[in-house]
Amino acid sequence: MGKTLLDKVWETHRVATLPSGEDQLFIGLHLIHEVTSPQAFAMIRERGFKVKHPERTVATVDHIVPTDTIGRPLQDSLAEEMLAALEENTSAQGIRFFSWGSGKQGIVHVIGPELGLTQPGMTIVCGDSHTSTHGALGAVAFGIGTSQIRDVLATQTLAVSKPRVRRINFIGKAGPGIYAKDYILALIARLGVKGGIGYAYEYGGPAVEALSMEGRLTLCNMSIEGGARCGYINPDTTTVEYLRGRPYAPQGAAFEKAREYWLSMASDSDAVYDDVVTIDVSALEPMVTWGITPGQGMGVTERLPDPERLGEEAELARTAYAHMGLEPGKPVLGTPIQVAFIGSCTNGRLSDLREAAAVLKGRHVAPGVRALVVPGSEQVKAAAEAEGLDKIFTEAGFEWREAGCSMCLAMNPDRLKGNELCASSSNRNFIGRQGSARGRTMLMSPAMVAAAAVRGAIADVREFLP
Repeated sequence: MGKTLLDKVWETHRVATLPSGEDQLFIGLHLIHEVTSPQAFAMIRERGFKVKHPERTVATVDHIVPTDTIGRPLQDSLAEEMLAALEENTSAQGIRFFSWGSGKQGIVHVIGPELGLTQPGMTIVCGDSHTSTHGALGAVAFGIGTSQIRDVLATQTLAVSKPRVRRINFIGKAGPGIYAKDYILALIARLGVKGGIGYAYEYGGPAVEALSMEGRLTLCNMSIEGGARCGYINPDTTTVEYLRGRPYAPQGAAFEKAREYWLSMASDSDAVYDDVVTIDVSALEPMVTWGITPGQGMGVTERLPDPERLGEEAELARTAYAHMGLEPGKPVLGTPIQVAFIGSCTNGRLSDLREAAAVLKGRHVAPGVRALVVPGSEQVKAAAEAEGLDKIFTEAGFEWREAGCSMCLAMNPDRLKGNELCASSSNRNFIGRQGSARGRTMLMSPAMVAAAAVRGAIADVREFLP
């Protein structure tokens, strides 16, 4: 019987099976940021421990970063305290820290792949739910809590139960205006936000194979929104060529040796899965969420659903309508917006900015719309500026910002005000997620955000494409 990538990575990294039935896994890469690590460092200090393998831990600052101006001390005293703690802890423990001005700072799930730290066959953890992003390169990657961060810092291992594997086949050819963000929103709308509980999602099929690595990162990023423990894509030529020449990837002969190993970790052709789901992307249209969970999504030309037809989801739908100010049976097209946000670990990469800029070129943001674009890393920002994308954005009326998490979760000055409705390329539309208890969020692709910004309302990006 063939093995899945999850089987292979699990067996390679299993140190022991514990009396609890969990496996003790060796962790190949531990990513940390300023929000969830200070308490964990304090815990190991109290016990007199040091970081077991500081060379396998990498830190950056992302959640609290002001994206309009950079200066110390930070205006938010709590943010300054978290940043100072990260600086102190990484310095004391000999951990690499990519801070402002290093050229390598950015959202942790953007810099890991772009620096070549994320590699196929790895186990990767971070105190952040969207760690599933790194599975795009064929790693088994998942978010952990503060006590688990403590365990990894102290032992470089983690006690965890092995999930089942659901194969998600994306078949067909995507039409214009359909991106990886639409794939994952369509999947979550179909299976629900709890559909993946207990599973790892293995994404495959011709439509996934055709995606760039950045599209694959978007797809895996939102696995957690569907309830999955992690999501991954089998390494292939696209994976290998993406990693070639990156700073922390193997070089020269070592790269060719690694290449052979990486490709060997892909699931066997006769691997057995616990479940299989198929989605034809040729039938998709641009997706947009209408409610207060990522599972409340629909095609942009559809009409808002009737709660009475949603079964056990009816009450949640009624709560969503009350919060969003929308009405069942009405079209989502034309819903007015006040804010447009392009960025996040889901869609803050160079290709995302290119797609949005292609829509915006020669156009302008509608009157009354506050629009900002936040690159996912300093490297993304520099590359975009080298291509002149920043000028396209600013000429269209967008604010061009520094790298960081920004309005995705509003642990920084970038926040919604009152009941503003935001067209957002981020990953969560929970009540209060973007900084206002009355603020409203509709998730979509960066190109769709750009179209909404120009129209001043939810729009079909296909009308803006050649």
